[in-house]
Amino acid sequence: MSRPVFVVPEENLDGVSPGEAVAVTGAEGRHAATVRRVRAGELIDVVDGAGRRVRATVTNVTTGHEAGLDAVADEVTVEPASRPALVLVQALAKGGRDELAVEAGTEVGVDAVQPWQAERSVSQWRGPKAAKGEARWQQVVLAAAKQARRSWIPQVRGLIVGAQLIDEVAEKVASGSAVLVLHEEAGVPITSAEVGTEAPEVLVVVGPEGGLTEFEVDSLVAAGAQSVRLGPHVLRTSTAGPVAVALLAERLGRWT
Repeated sequence: MSRPVFVVPEENLDGVSPGEAVAVTGAEGRHAATVRRVRAGELIDVVDGAGRRVRATVTNVTTGHEAGLDAVADEVTVEPASRPALVLVQALAKGGRDELAVEAGTEVGVDAVQPWQAERSVSQWRGPKAAKGEARWQQVVLAAAKQARRSWIPQVRGLIVGAQLIDEVAEKVASGSAVLVLHEEAGVPITSAEVGTEAPEVLVVVGPEGGLTEFEVDSLVAAGAQSVRLGPHVLRTSTAGPVAVALLAERLGRWT
């Protein structure tokens, strides 16, 4: 059985060595003690979301208002950040399909997610909804990262609206990153896209339920993006991004 993973602030694991104490407190501690019902003697992983993982043995469980875990570190490892970073630029979609994409993308290895309000996005984050939407995506990312037992928690970037993405793509390409726009009419398969291993980031742009407009595709390509197709079938917005990220992860040697 896999060890459960609990996320703590980075400073909680600073300088921790094998044999030293580790505490899981706050919301994670309450979840561990009252929902997961972790018991003394169980083996857990404690991560800081920035690559540090402490494999530990629980020594004490506290319930009530100050619920949490006390443990002793058995092993400490630090996983370096993946390069190039894989970034999913996911268009807002109705019915929670954008959240499904973010969830699956996190599980297969995306390093950051970028919400994008595209021209055909039925779901729109206006005013206070933007902050609530980003907070919801952060919750989805955290849960998915824990499910996948990741030591790195993907970053949820701020909302980009409409043509703002064109300027963002131009800046990314100028800095050496690759941008791949998924489009069913593209002539180049994603497996043949130009993706250098030295690029800082590889961005995958996914449209909403109605797809990308001709203006969006043409403008993004003019800004330096590559228009690519996944394969012979048209995938939903909830599955296209994760499939693309999985193919890129394998190509970049992450799944070896």
